[in-house]
Order: sequence, then structure tokens, then C-alpha cells
Amino acid sequence: MDIGFATTKLEKVLNSEALIRREYGDVNGHKIMLRMAVFAAAPSLDHVPKTNPERCHQLTGDRDEGFAVDIEHPFRLLFRAQEPIPRKPDGGIDLTAVTRIVIIGIKDYH
Repeated sequence: MDIGFATTKLEKVLNSEALIRREYGDVNGHKIMLRMAVFAAAPSLDHVPKTNPERCHQLTGDRDEGFAVDIEHPFRLLFRAQEPIPRKPDGGIDLTAVTRIVIIGIKDYH
């Protein structure tokens, strides 16, 4: 899957192991690198595991149409499908057709 970034700062940090660890710490940094490797290896969003440890899930409410994967509780790596978002006939997001994502950030949104 292709990975884009919401900001150039986020791209710089998430493409450097040293900067990831400095920004997010060793435990979160390690898990962030693992999640990024899963994204890079997956041909589509449908191939990112929905069970632990990644637990890829669609968000709701004001973050509707966004997604998250677990890092170290309570942090999540937030991302969205690249525009235009592929749709199923029922209007839902077609995860098998999502081949490019945009990383929005890493947050505790709870």
C-alpha cells in the first residue's frame, strides 16, 4: 500500500527511526514502526489485521471515514483513505480498493 502524510513534519518523523523514538518514546516508537511496516506490506487496507495487535478499525462521529490502528494504549495511529474514497454499492468504504492511505497523526483521542 502507498503511504502519504498529512504534513511534511509528520512524514519526516515517521520515516526516521531516530525521530520516531525521540518523538514518541521507545515503546510507542517500536510499535509505530511495526504498524508502518504492516501498511507498506499490505496490498490494500483489507489486508491490515482487524485483530490485535494492529486492530485496524474505522472511526465514527466527527472522525467518520477515518481509521486507526492501536499503538500503546491509549495511543492510536490515525489515517484516512486517499481521495476519492472507493465506495461499495451500499455507500460503505471498499477496503479492498483502498491502496493508498494518508497518515494524519498519532493521538490519544479518548
